[in-house]
Amino acid sequence: MLDFLNRMFSRDSGNSKNIAKERLRLVLVHDRSSVSPEIMDALKEDLIKVISSYLEIDERALEVNLNNEEASVALVANIPVLGLKRRNV
Repeated sequence: MLDFLNRMFSRDSGNSKNIAKERLRLVLVHDRSSVSPEIMDALKEDLIKVISSYLEIDERALEVNLNNEEASVALVANIPVLGLKRRNV
């Protein structure tokens, strides 16, 4: 989670347009779903941790959103998979 926060607030991350876009997206998710940005960040980090134990993923391109449709909320995750990890059984 600290890595994600460093990327979000670091001046060294390079592309301020993408940082501003991600911050706006987090604010919009919060407004639409009544879930705090901190909870969304924690959810995203937990997803990364669990999925990374099985698959090689592109963490920078991972997107997690809550979509409101009528009376329901859907968790939508776009997780680019780079490869499979071999697990010792």
